[in-house]
Amino acid sequence: MPLEKGCIQVYTGDGKGKTTAALGLALRAVGRGLKVYMVQFLKSQESGELLAAPRLEPHFQIFRFEKKRNFFRLLSADEKLEVKRETEQALEFIKGVLRRAECDILILDEILGAYTNDLLSLEELLDLAALKPDAMELIFTGRNAPPELLEAADLISEMREVKHYYKTGVASRDGIEK
Repeated sequence: MPLEKGCIQVYTGDGKGKTTAALGLALRAVGRGLKVYMVQFLKSQESGELLAAPRLEPHFQIFRFEKKRNFFRLLSADEKLEVKRETEQALEFIKGVLRRAECDILILDEILGAYTNDLLSLEELLDLAALKPDAMELIFTGRNAPPELLEAADLISEMREVKHYYKTGVASRDGIEK
């Protein structure tokens, strides 16, 4: 049963849990028979959600447009230019999904990181929100959500770091952070 009215949600802040919250919503939606697409930005390494997604197809699919490489901040200028081109491909894919209303929920995971790293403009970000079909839920995740996107949102959740085990030397763990 499709959604009657879709909303725009933003999961932002400096705390852990933005992608995890979006995945939780996706799992709930799949349980109700909804079709969920997740487009991931700035994530090219293997992750638990990428490994689990094929088990939930055709109701849940993850799309990535980047080649496997290091963290964005560690890339050369040429590599960053490649990521920009891959981001442009992702944006064209997303616009097509929005125009064709291909899914019930579209999660744009870490798109705000792509915005913060100048891989897409504020105008492009807001254009995606404006293209959202009435019956589709659209979710933006990442740090530093611009005020203009927050204004367009129907729901904003801010994850705030209070305490994090990274600071005690605990490394990123399979099944928890990745």
